[in-house]
Amino acid sequence: MAGLDCQACGSGNMVQAAHSNWGGGKGRGIKADDNLVAALCLKCHFEIDQGKDLTKDERQQMWLAAHMGTVHALTGAGVWPADVPVPTMEKQLS
Repeated sequence: MAGLDCQACGSGNMVQAAHSNWGGGKGRGIKADDNLVAALCLKCHFEIDQGKDLTKDERQQMWLAAHMGTVHALTGAGVWPADVPVPTMEKQLS
């Protein structure tokens, strides 16, 4: 995620890999697969994970849009990790 701006708000500060909270192998104490990440700043990551201002659907849509932007940015720059499969967009929130 280094070098990417937040794919939700555009901030370049303290951007980190935010794993999906929906599907992708996620369970109690287990993060989702490494290909289900979004480049998010701390504020947006918190809002998606624990925020109270958005509905669950809004949080899912916010993460999905950021995820799609992250995948596009990394694959477009040719820096998607070779050992991590590129996700298919239609199965992200299953």
